[in-house]
Parts: sequence; C-alpha cells; structure tokens
Amino acid sequence: MEEKQKVDNEEMENEELEEEKPEEQPEEQEEEQASSQLEDELASKEKEIEDLTNSLLRLRADFANYKNRVEKEKESTIAYALEGLMCDLLPVLDNFERAMDSAEEKDGFYEGVNMIYEQFVKVLGDNGLREIECVGECFDPNLHHAVFTEESEDEEEGIVLEAFQKGYLLNDKVIRPSMVKVAK
Repeated sequence: MEEKQKVDNEEMENEELEEEKPEEQPEEQEEEQASSQLEDELASKEKEIEDLTNSLLRLRADFANYKNRVEKEKESTIAYALEGLMCDLLPVLDNFERAMDSAEEKDGFYEGVNMIYEQFVKVLGDNGLREIECVGECFDPNLHHAVFTEESEDEEEGIVLEAFQKGYLLNDKVIRPSMVKVAK
C-alpha cells in the first residue's frame, strides 16, 4: 500500500507540476507578446517620425524654392515694366541728341539743355539703360542691325563703320539694336 500511495503521490505531484507549467507559459507568452507589440509600436512610431521629418524637409525646400521664384518674378516684373518705359523714352533721347547736334551757337541756352540732357542720361543709366558701343567693333547680329554695307580698305570685313541710330541695353538685354553700316 505504501507503494500505491507513493505512486499516487508522484502522479499528483506530476499533475501539479504540469498544471503549474501551463500557468507560467501563458505569462511568458503574454510578456513576449506585449514586448513584441511594444517593439512593433516603437518601429511604427520611428517610421512615422522619419516620414514626418522627410515631409518637413520637403516642405522647407519647396518654400525656399517658392520664395526664390517669387523674388525672380518680382525682379522680372520690375524689369519688364522699366523696359516699356525705356522704349518709350528712347525717341525722346534721340530727339534731344538731334536738337543738340543741330544747335549753331553754344550759348547759355545750349548749356542749360545740355545739363538737362546729361541729367536725363544719368537717370536712365541709373535704371539700367546702357548704350551699345558699336563703331570700330566687330558686327554682332545680336546687338547690331546692318542697314548698309560698304567696301573699305581701311577696315577689316565685318567691322562697324558708322552708327545711324544708337542701340541700347537694359540690364544686359537688348531693347533696341544699333542701326549700322558694316565694312565688306
């Protein structure tokens, strides 16, 4: 009987051990699941942070590009507005020069008109207008408009001999080419 009791006791102990093991495994599994779930959430949040950071960097770059584009458009608008005004003022400048060239006497009136002319040229120059230098220069179809060609022994072929009408640049853009005579 004692042996039977021993066997029964051992079986009971085995059953108790088996019952205890399953209880421990679910706790470990729960901890592992919780740990795995936290790691997944952490990875998800890190990816979200990375995505938001990249999005912020893109937005900053887009804004900087937008700011630069608006600044260039503003400058362009001002330049084009000036271009129209300058083109309208060029005939006035031409007439000033013709009037001064035709003056017979260089009296006080002439000196007064000359001062106004110089002031006018200075204001135009301060706003970006420059005369295209052409006499003695090599003909450039981007800057000059050839209206005559002439045989010349003194100058090489393609050299501008005379300017009939001055040409002008506005901020390095040709707004009126020079009308010239070119050596053949």
